[in-house]
Amino acid sequence: MAGVLKNKRGQGGVASCDLGGIDYARLLSWFYCHGRGSSMDVSSPLIRQWILLRILSARHYGATVKELAEELTVSEKTIRRDLEIFQTAGFPLEETVEDFGRKKWKLQTGANPPGISLLWDEAAALYLGQRFLEPLAGTPFWEASQRAFKKIRATLGDGSIKYMENFAALFHKTMVGVSDYSKKAEIVDQLMLGIEDHRAVFIAYQSLQATEPVTYDVYPYGLAYHRGSLYLVGRKPEKPEICHWKVDRISEAEITEIRFQRPEEFQLQEHLSRSFGIFHGDGNVNVKIRFSPIVARYVEESQWHPSQKLAKQRDGSLIAEFDLDGTEEIKRWILSFGQNAEVLEPEELQKSITKDIHNMLSTYSGSRPSTSKRQTK
Repeated sequence: MAGVLKNKRGQGGVASCDLGGIDYARLLSWFYCHGRGSSMDVSSPLIRQWILLRILSARHYGATVKELAEELTVSEKTIRRDLEIFQTAGFPLEETVEDFGRKKWKLQTGANPPGISLLWDEAAALYLGQRFLEPLAGTPFWEASQRAFKKIRATLGDGSIKYMENFAALFHKTMVGVSDYSKKAEIVDQLMLGIEDHRAVFIAYQSLQATEPVTYDVYPYGLAYHRGSLYLVGRKPEKPEICHWKVDRISEAEITEIRFQRPEEFQLQEHLSRSFGIFHGDGNVNVKIRFSPIVARYVEESQWHPSQKLAKQRDGSLIAEFDLDGTEEIKRWILSFGQNAEVLEPEELQKSITKDIHNMLSTYSGSRPSTSKRQTK
């Protein structure tokens, strides 16, 4: 089946992007050198060299050492040293001599990686991005990406790869709570085929509360990636309601010959737009929360939901409002702030959180037998 998947997705190519004539390399270098209110920190050569690489990739007519030095606010000697490092690493640098002996540097225009329309800095960026796909190891996404990265690696050469590995140390993705799909490649493969071909998939699924898996057909609409885990979005043949299944809990999946018609108006992004995560409800709830000054800034820093409205208070606290289809998932989020978050609306959510807090208090206060005590009986 994996072979079928490869054949279905093996056609086509990578399209190059047109930025409408915008010199994105110049904008990026200006942002780093001036937009932050300070000059480039020469003690960060990797960042400087990365920006230099982007400039050389974007300048079809090249740039002089003096121009590059002025843009990056470093000495011409530093630029020449960086160019020598690029040449040693194997990047296809080209030096051209114009009238009056004026020299310009650029990456060779005809030296893009063969078979794909990518500039050298774009290929390098994609190669460095492979670590962010590690949570999908073992899935068709991972397998396809590894084939692509292998091709990129071959075209860039060992010297360039060794040079770029220095950048890898600057980025780290935490893996707390991330699911491992290395042993579920066939399951994800079957689900994706069902989604593409509009065919039912027979699955064995064990819910969080169940003691054994249950088997049934599902109509798969799409896959969502949330907090390190994949979720199948679809419905059962006999029910019109949309359901979500965590892929971790699917132990078997087999595509069937049963065809289904997915509603034309269904859009996966729109379906999840009112959810505070992955859980989907049928309600229409306005949630209002007061965050203490201690955590107000943390809440302000992120976009938690498209509907959020944040209002800073005079005492430094923050009032946050959300329009959601349910409260189950946002309740867990609110509880994670402890005493620094207070639900103002709706009343039902206040009561639910109060009940959870009382249950938690009884667990730690000794009102209920602890796990250790039960085990000794």
